Amino acid sequence: MLTSLAYSSPRPITELLMHAEGANRWRLPLGEYKGQFTIEQSMQIVCDKGAVFDAEGAGNALFISAPDVRVEGCTLLNWGRDMTAMNAAIFIGPQATGAMIRNNTMNGPGFGIWVDRAHDVSLIDNDIEGDPSIRSQDRGNGIHLYAVHGAKVIGNHVRQTRDGIYIDTSNGNLLQGNTLEDLRYGVHYMYANDNQLLGNTTRRTRTGYALMQSRKLTVIGNRSEQDEGYGILMNYITYSELRDNFVSDVRSGSADGGMVSGAEGKALFIYNSLFNVIEHNHFERSAVGIHLTAGSEDNRIADNAFVDNQQQVKYVATRLQEWSADGHGNYWSDYLGWDRNNDAIGDVIYEPNDNVDRLLWLYPQVRLLMNSPSIQLLRWVQQSFPVTKSPGVKDSYPLMNLPTMPQTQQPNL
Repeated sequence: MLTSLAYSSPRPITELLMHAEGANRWRLPLGEYKGQFTIEQSMQIVCDKGAVFDAEGAGNALFISAPDVRVEGCTLLNWGRDMTAMNAAIFIGPQATGAMIRNNTMNGPGFGIWVDRAHDVSLIDNDIEGDPSIRSQDRGNGIHLYAVHGAKVIGNHVRQTRDGIYIDTSNGNLLQGNTLEDLRYGVHYMYANDNQLLGNTTRRTRTGYALMQSRKLTVIGNRSEQDEGYGILMNYITYSELRDNFVSDVRSGSADGGMVSGAEGKALFIYNSLFNVIEHNHFERSAVGIHLTAGSEDNRIADNAFVDNQQQVKYVATRLQEWSADGHGNYWSDYLGWDRNNDAIGDVIYEPNDNVDRLLWLYPQVRLLMNSPSIQLLRWVQQSFPVTKSPGVKDSYPLMNLPTMPQTQQPNL
């Protein structure tokens, strides 16, 4: 029998008629439970299919303030949209150490799951959807971590919220295997150190992965598909590792029918970021493969693939950058050199910022004349009289073969 309960103010969840299934383990039967509820003691709650919490447009659907709480299989709807009050489907307070939120469905305007200073929380296999009728900047984030340590955020599906996963001042956390779609930022790091970002996927966001003001990030095996503006954005990121990531088809950002300045579809944007390792990543079919600016130097950039980007490299600085390591450079789909000794390393240095390459982007038909005396003379002049060219990127050991797998053959992590 379908039940419907309504309360005007938050009530302990223990007032609901639940069935005991062992020590501190309870099953919530099919029904619609209206209002806001609190969990103030350690317990496990498993919802039957069709058990729905409806917060009636106010506050938090569930507020957890006890350690070792588990909530599984529930549907939560229509919680509040007050961003200042941090209204959420599930709000996990500082005392809720070890909370596990698993396999729940959430649909509402505010935050999906807010974790506030709680340690060792697990958020696994949840489905979170925001309200697309609200402007994206006025929605809550799907998952929001504040001052959190040891969290595991695994296998969640987030869409139509503001940011998919926002990590603020939170260290030592794992984000793995999440799917994040139709958002502002898929993953957004701010002042968060020593975090792992593994095997996630973003689609149709305005920035896939916004990595900001953080250090010691491990970013491996993630995908950005058809994002807008930026696939991966690094802003003041230091001592971090980006490896085996796949970024494709980044579109230009737009507003009121015009392009957003600086967001012309960059697969990888590196701003004021130093001492990072960027290896074995694949960047393809975007307006710009990689944009490096604002003192982003002393990074190790090697063994990456830049494939069919309209502009492979955009570099704004005054110092020559060498993009190879240990005799191994990167793969460039527009490389026109040769490999006489058949060692899979090009014999001619790749310089994407030289005048010949700029000429190619302005006039693609010039490719037909690449081996002509005039083009060879222009390259010779640049080499003999370097004053004719500004500092740029140089790959002394360009790869002749693609070091990464095609998009359709990427392994699952």
